[in-house]
Amino acid sequence: MSGFVDDLLGSMGPEISRQLSSSLNIDPKQAAGLIPAVAPLILGGLKRQSENFGGQDRVDHILNKYGSPDVLGNLSDLFAQKKNDNTVDATLGGLLGDSGVQASNMLANQFNLDSSTASRIIPMLAPVILGFLTQKRDQGGMGSSGVSSLLDQNGDGSILDDVAGFLLKGVFGGSGGSSSSGGGLGGMLGGLLGGLLGGKKR
Repeated sequence: MSGFVDDLLGSMGPEISRQLSSSLNIDPKQAAGLIPAVAPLILGGLKRQSENFGGQDRVDHILNKYGSPDVLGNLSDLFAQKKNDNTVDATLGGLLGDSGVQASNMLANQFNLDSSTASRIIPMLAPVILGFLTQKRDQGGMGSSGVSSLLDQNGDGSILDDVAGFLLKGVFGGSGGSSSSGGGLGGMLGGLLGGLLGGKKR
């Protein structure tokens, strides 16, 4: 999983951060930190869908329906659309379930964002993350089996430790923040990641 997020950051991180910062009028450093915080949540949602609702076929269905690589070449239009969309859904139509709302609240607290801005972060970044994953599947020779392997980084069949480890690394690593269980994203990972394993098929 970390390899995918590292690829995303290396390939598109600066552009995503710039466009996100401009669209939401937030600090570029805040925008840069949001990408590695949100990406594992999206991958965790895909992992849950794979485990509970049809394996590789289910993941392919989601990527084929929502993961258009076309958005990668026009982030400004994508972000402008999501910014002005009053129906943005932090649950991503059920991909994240209630965890999407919890994650938005945690992003607001951790990155000092107002609730309206925070609620748009996941819907804005999800199409980019899914589009990049679809592009890697279709053009990078990864294939469906490669996507499934990526979703379980350590091969133990569980997404919980993979998401938790990278989410803490992405949010706190190198930033001087604390990963203490007493506060912020670190303190709420248990409930959030437990929620990722629930939810209904969409």
